Amino acid sequence: MSGFDLSYQSILKQMALLKLKKMNLNKFVTYIVILVLVLGFGCNKTKESVKNTKKFIFLNQSNHILDFKITPKSAFDKSGLVFSDQGAWFGYSFPDTISSYGGFSGPFLMTQQNGVWSSANFAQLILNNVVWNSIETKSYNSHLEQTFKNENLELSQQLFFSSGHTAIINSTITNIGEKTLAISMHWKNRPIAADGLKLTAAANEVTIHSTKSNAIGHLLFPAGTSIKSTDSSYLTESEHISLKPNQSKEIRISQTFIFPEYSWENEKTALATISFDSVLKIRKEEKELQISALVNSLKPAFKDSIYELVLAKAHLTLQNNWRIAAGELKHEGLFPSYHYEWFHGFWAWDSWKHAVGLSYYHSDLAKNQLRAMFDYQQEDGFVVDCIYRDTTIEAHNYRDTKPPLAVWAVVKIFEKDKDTAFVKEMYPKLKKYHEWWYHKRDHDEDGLCEYGSTDGSLIAAKWESGMDNAIRFDNSKILKNEEGAYSLDQESVDLNAYLYAEKLYLSALAEVLKLSEAAEMYKKEAAFLKTSIQNQFYDPVDGWFYDTNLEGTTFIKGEGSEGWTALWANAASQAQAATVKDRMMDPKKFFTKVPFQTMGADHPKFDPLNGYWRGPNWLDQAYFGVKGLRNYGFNAEADKATVQILKGAEGVLGKGKSIRENYHPISGEGREAQNFSWSAAHLIMLLTEE
Repeated sequence: MSGFDLSYQSILKQMALLKLKKMNLNKFVTYIVILVLVLGFGCNKTKESVKNTKKFIFLNQSNHILDFKITPKSAFDKSGLVFSDQGAWFGYSFPDTISSYGGFSGPFLMTQQNGVWSSANFAQLILNNVVWNSIETKSYNSHLEQTFKNENLELSQQLFFSSGHTAIINSTITNIGEKTLAISMHWKNRPIAADGLKLTAAANEVTIHSTKSNAIGHLLFPAGTSIKSTDSSYLTESEHISLKPNQSKEIRISQTFIFPEYSWENEKTALATISFDSVLKIRKEEKELQISALVNSLKPAFKDSIYELVLAKAHLTLQNNWRIAAGELKHEGLFPSYHYEWFHGFWAWDSWKHAVGLSYYHSDLAKNQLRAMFDYQQEDGFVVDCIYRDTTIEAHNYRDTKPPLAVWAVVKIFEKDKDTAFVKEMYPKLKKYHEWWYHKRDHDEDGLCEYGSTDGSLIAAKWESGMDNAIRFDNSKILKNEEGAYSLDQESVDLNAYLYAEKLYLSALAEVLKLSEAAEMYKKEAAFLKTSIQNQFYDPVDGWFYDTNLEGTTFIKGEGSEGWTALWANAASQAQAATVKDRMMDPKKFFTKVPFQTMGADHPKFDPLNGYWRGPNWLDQAYFGVKGLRNYGFNAEADKATVQILKGAEGVLGKGKSIRENYHPISGEGREAQNFSWSAAHLIMLLTEE
């Protein structure tokens, strides 16, 4: 690397150049961070304060975009949000009780038990005989900041993630009074909350072992720090300092939680030479460029600061759910939600949706999210429904797969970064998965597929649709195709619309790879399927698309969001799309406070409070509806619906509240899990150019 210019300005120029060339920024940023690690704490070239760098427009305007504030009352307290970054399996929040001031709440550990708090504050800096009068907090997509004050002293703390294993906390104590102050201080932990944690201390390091996880924690203090510990607590020896007026003292510690497949020794070596200010600058620049990439993709109708904030919130939501490879997860990817106990894994169609949202600003992560699921592709092409890091907590679900949207995701990634190598890598896997549907889920072999299961259970067959308890499955039965392959006794319009889109997307990928025969074959298959969709699933009397029985002679009535998937896939005729549009825009049916919910509001089984897929608005389905309208030229209606969705869904606009799993279409209330990834991904899609 001789001759490589490591000056900050040079780094910025090269990053900007990469952006202009539409190359992947994230790989470059990671590379630069590694280089910066070797610069050391003592390097004066990059020592200037972050406060003196250029303005970070989007970071600054999105300060406190999510409300990270909780002092957990128990290990399993899920009442607040946590900040995480770089794929780390732990996160932090701000304390909201005086007793925890002097550090950050947590860490919240996703390394064990589907998410538990290790402590209310695992690294609390205590200034003896000091009472704080005020606290100010600032949260950014890049880091957390908090400041404690009284009339004489100020304690400022910054926290950011240097890697997927480690968070660094910088504490600055400043004398803001008029007299020299003698200060005694020490570090300690608040009581251990999580089960099975045991602490040991040696030299300047506290090690955290867990009986519930193979991840080991390391709390590293400055060299020379003396530590006393028991199984459940530690206390550093008091340090005595004298501060003149306006004089400051800085203390830096790190917290690491690392799985055995990674090297603590390597991480520790990097930490010994890390330049805090330099890496924080890099982290801020990374987030600024990622958010700006999203903002620059806004549709003309939505170029407004209120929508920029939505994108920043979506970006941070996805970031908080990002996890590096560990255990059974061979590639990095996103949880649906760290906040909900049962969502600490990767799901198939969640992954396809996450990848599309990520493609706008982090194509490497988008690709790895797909790879993570295809790591478990079976020889016959089947892709598992969901996978987990630790199968002693939750087993992988092989009972079903999920709707076929993987090819869509690969195409959307390719449209952004033009990575032919990735297309070449994924095409055979996607082809095999597509063919699997016709081998295992076409009971009557008529070229129209059904949802089903591998174990013959009706519940898993419903799960395979992703719309578990939708009313169209109320009277469904299971049929055996062959051993390990079962179908519902109905053909679903959404499944076949997705497969139609897949054929066209596979054709496009085949053309990228110069496979002309395959490209033409998929086009011909798509043409046949389009005709079948229009003829079998569309009811000209109601002007809606429905599932049918296997014979295609009877509609399974009940207007649901599956009815507009034919529009999303471009499988409907223009006349059919017009009638579907009319029903979608009807306030008595789908144009509610949060439009385009999962079933019509005038249906007797409409029950958003009690029905997971029987009335709530899921933003993926709303997006499919909006995109479907755009496909057929109904842009005014699509814009109107987008604005109504964003305004109607509680907490999507503005700061503080998290993006939810789904929303009540009449009241707008956020429902189910907080900090939900596919909702965030689809907000990005709703607002940006494709």
